[in-house]
Amino acid sequence: MHEMSLADSVLQIIEDAARTQDFTRVCRVTLEIGRLAAVEPEAMRFAFDAVMRGTLADGASLEIIEIPGQGQCAGCGATMEMEEAYGLCPQCDGAQLRVVSGDRMRVKYLEVE
Repeated sequence: MHEMSLADSVLQIIEDAARTQDFTRVCRVTLEIGRLAAVEPEAMRFAFDAVMRGTLADGASLEIIEIPGQGQCAGCGATMEMEEAYGLCPQCDGAQLRVVSGDRMRVKYLEVE
């Protein structure tokens, strides 16, 4: 489950922010997760709770905002919503789709004390 290593990365971001912004407790973490990011939200929730135990984010709530995948066809230039990082263009049936958004995960917001 790679969500565990992603949760470790989130903790590193939180700890770095705590050092530079001088806070001691995190109450809430908001993540944006793209549908094409290969991150399972429920697995991320489990990993988040496990990794945050005993840290300044222990007990913090996790909000996940899912970002739709967007793609563009290199053949005809059409843009479309994507559920998978591959497929055919609905306009021209071309197979040269390029993901333009929804393939990343990021920490959007921290509520701290």
